[in-house]
Order: sequence, then C-alpha cells, then structure tokens
Amino acid sequence: MIGGTGLLGSEGAKALIDNGHEVSTLSLPPIPAGSMLPEEMDIDFGNYLEMTDDEIRQRLDGCDGFVFAAGVDERIPATSPVYDFFKRHNIDPLRRFLAIAKECGVKHAVVLGSYFSWANRTMPELDLYQHHPYIRSRVDQAEMALSFADENMSVAMLEIPYVFGSQAGRKPVWVFLVEQIMNMKDATVYPEGGTTMVTIRQVGQAIAGAIKHAQSGNYPVGYYNMQWSELLSIMHKYMNCEEKKIIIVPKEAYISRMKEKGEKERQCGIEGGLDTAEFAKVFTSRLFIDKEMIVKQLGVEPDDIDQAIGESVRLSMKILEGKTSVIDMTAV
Repeated sequence: MIGGTGLLGSEGAKALIDNGHEVSTLSLPPIPAGSMLPEEMDIDFGNYLEMTDDEIRQRLDGCDGFVFAAGVDERIPATSPVYDFFKRHNIDPLRRFLAIAKECGVKHAVVLGSYFSWANRTMPELDLYQHHPYIRSRVDQAEMALSFADENMSVAMLEIPYVFGSQAGRKPVWVFLVEQIMNMKDATVYPEGGTTMVTIRQVGQAIAGAIKHAQSGNYPVGYYNMQWSELLSIMHKYMNCEEKKIIIVPKEAYISRMKEKGEKERQCGIEGGLDTAEFAKVFTSRLFIDKEMIVKQLGVEPDDIDQAIGESVRLSMKILEGKTSVIDMTAV
C-alpha cells in the first residue's frame, strides 16, 4: 500500500488486516501524533516520487495486492500549469507502480480516485473534463490505470466522494468549512445542492472489498446522500450553534456570484484545479450516488455518518482554537 499511514489508507489497512491479510506500506513521515495505526502493519518511510524502479520492485515483489492511497487533490495549492502538477503526482507515479506490479505478479490493484470522475460520466452536459484540470487529471488517471487490467491483474478505481471521520494528529479537510461557518455570525449562508458522502471506516471496507471481490472497473463510492442544508444542520449541532439560521442561496444566484469571482481570478492570473465559475454548476447540483454497487460488490456496511461528521467538526474546532497541532495536507 502507498499511503497506509494516511486517513483513508490506514482505514484500508485495518480492514485488510481484519480480513487476514498481511499489509506493508510506503508512506511519508512523520506519523501523526496520537494516530491509531494497526500494529501489524509494516511501515516503510519514503517518497514514492524519488524511488527507482528497482526500489519499487523490491517492495512489490511477492505481493498479491497493491493499493494506491496517495497523491494530491484539488485542495493542495498547485503550481502552474495546474494539470501538469496533478499529472506529476497522481498519474505518472501510478503508471510506474502498476507496470512494475504487473511484472511482479500482483493480482489485484486498487486506486483511490475521485467521484468527480463519476460526475464527469453522469453529467456530460457540464463538460467537466474540459473546464477543470483536476477533474481531467482524475479521468485520465482512471483511464490509464484501467489500461493495465487484464486476466492476470484486476484494477479497481474507487471514486471517493466527501469523507467524514478523523485521524488524531492529521488536519481534516473540513477545517475550511468550520471556519466559514464560525465567521458567518448571524446566519450560515450556503447554496442549494448536495452531495454523497461516506465515513473513513466505509472507505476502508471498500478498499478491502475491492482487493477481495472487485472486477476491473470504476466503483462510485457513495453511501449517504444529503443536501447541503442537512449537512450544515449536523455541523451546527457539533459546533454548539443549533439555533443558528441556515439561508440557502438559489442556484442561479450562486452561479452568477461565482462567475464574477471567477472573472476576477482570471484577471489576476489565478488558475485552480477547479474552475470557480464552472464548478458552481456542479456544487449546486445533487451529486447523489446509489450505494447498491458498493454494498453488493464490495461489502460496505452502514456506519454512523452523524458521529463521523461530529469527529471531523470537533477536531477542526480544536485546530482553529489552537488547542491541538496537526500535520497539514501537502504535496510531496
């Protein structure tokens, strides 16, 4: 496994070990303070971008499965050209690993991708591939990875959505939203729309299930579907501001506002992984996924999404209040 000490990789390692597998990981140091990693997991520290083919081969030799739970997403500040940044971290190294895995006789490969690849397939009218460098990189990553699939090695692309839960010592992705809510004193103002989501435990189950059961292909990972207003209500509860009003901005008004913001960014030469103006059309949609596939094929079970959201919120608040120190998200 690449990234087995991370938030999602560590949950995958736990699930695999619980299923009787031996797991070793290559990860970046340091280990987050207080994180509960499986004692049985063999941890090797290193930067996968700097390894030689022989070094990779040594780690994959004798393995039946390979999990890529590393890379970067759209929240990492990217250098221009943005697509090349994502290609360098998410596509090029994975191509090397999969080629060498095949040489070494690995039978099953699992890659943690993005549910924006699923959105690209299901919302062709928005032309996500054309407008968003990050989404284009994830689609290209999946196409490249699946090109290695054959009768000797299966390749499962897990299209991961928003994930809730926490790992001690690691910064949650939700700090930005908790801070936004805190800064909106009178009411929380947010657009209409919604998303699918899962807990970190369910991602771990999906990883283990894909190693054991998956055929080659794309697996949209989504279990709980909520409108943004529902999610915000739960977050308010754990932020101790349940009485705070939630004002929903109509879709067209929000898109218009984001177009203005996007134009200012272009004038300033700012390029992001997601185009601000165009992404507003995605953000105000209901990106809901039917859980049937991952339940039947990967064995993903129900979990307490309310509690998982609470874990993310509580740790985010501790960080914002200066009560704990954590490892931030960075690119290697």
